[in-house]
Amino acid sequence: MAGKTATTTKERNGRVGPRRQVVIPREILERLHIREGDVVAIAERHGAIVVKPKRVVNQDDVLTPAEEKTVRRGIAQLRRGESKSWRDFKNELAR
Repeated sequence: MAGKTATTTKERNGRVGPRRQVVIPREILERLHIREGDVVAIAERHGAIVVKPKRVVNQDDVLTPAEEKTVRRGIAQLRRGESKSWRDFKNELAR
């Protein structure tokens, strides 16, 4: 019989808190790669609530390849213990 294949998901019960907050089970969050602070899209469809991850990227928050290289180099220097105080750095810039 040709038809829709239904995905079987384990239904979990939750509770709506006093501020209309709903706790989403950890295994679902991990499977969808949703972490604290992430943005999610919420919609009502056919009497059900649909919550899905929403990837929001501000173009100003994206590094250029050159900036990424500089950051990686800086992190490597910090890991090797090659760091300077802000005061020393400002003095070098003033020269």
